[in-house]
Amino acid sequence: MSEPAATGPDGDVSPAPQPRILVGTASWTDKSLIACKRFYPRGCNSAEARLRYYASQYPLVEVDSSYYALPSAANAVLWTERTPAGFVMSVKAFRLFTGHQTDVKVLPQDLQPPPAVLRSGLLYYKDTPQEIRAELWRRFREVLEPLRAAGKLGLVHFQFPPWIVRDGEGRRHVEHCIEQMAGHQLSVEFRHRSWFEGDRAERTLSWLRDLQVVHTIVDEPQGFSNSVPAVWTATSPRTALVRLHGRNAATWNGRGFTSSTQRFNYDYPDAELMEIANQVMVLSRRVSWTHVVFNNNMEDQGVRNARRLMELLLAAGSNAN
Repeated sequence: MSEPAATGPDGDVSPAPQPRILVGTASWTDKSLIACKRFYPRGCNSAEARLRYYASQYPLVEVDSSYYALPSAANAVLWTERTPAGFVMSVKAFRLFTGHQTDVKVLPQDLQPPPAVLRSGLLYYKDTPQEIRAELWRRFREVLEPLRAAGKLGLVHFQFPPWIVRDGEGRRHVEHCIEQMAGHQLSVEFRHRSWFEGDRAERTLSWLRDLQVVHTIVDEPQGFSNSVPAVWTATSPRTALVRLHGRNAATWNGRGFTSSTQRFNYDYPDAELMEIANQVMVLSRRVSWTHVVFNNNMEDQGVRNARRLMELLLAAGSNAN
């Protein structure tokens, strides 16, 4: 992973100290964020202008669009050109890789499989021909190269669906994804409680340490089979990741939304942000770098909450940005 760290991708020492806690959001292009007109300044209407402005306000962003479809390497080059030195872009893995159902139309045209392997227009990883899988992985790794070459690639984030549970098949699929991404620093997020129930929690964390991947600390509604607790520990000495989904239990498993952002409709109050800030500061003492990503991207909730968390961390004297 190439971040603004004390050591660069090749172990070179940075010329100056950098913040150890990086705060950002899971998107800078969300439609509701743009439509609310409360974040981007007047006249900031192009893709280039928005990214440049976002990167002037925050040191970190998670590329969310890569979950829905493979971006092009050309886009990744533009991202590097439009962001300052030291800016970090983590990238979310394509949904087909993690086991989510995927509309075949989002695949590159030359890689769309024959109708015989499809289920009502949806494709699953296990049904994807091996040669198509291999080429999709190759192209995804290719997209990351401009970011890595520019020293701006953060974590490659794998968010697994609720049906990837803690059993032999689930562990094998996670390990398969990790094998495909050798040489990158990965973060793993689960959406089924079996990974952290009872004594399975420590076994899951130990397994992630052995795999040398980052355990994702989540803040999300509790009490559902597809939610996991916030386990504030690190499995990598280099990087810790905190992803904040909000605490809106009423929308967590809601149906009929016109946008996925409605599921994460939550505005963190100051008291909760202070609680999170305290936990982040303790966590940051155990690792070299701590990434905090707000995924409550309904309108300007995420960017406002991220800004406030940065203020609280700085007021507390942490080395944050």
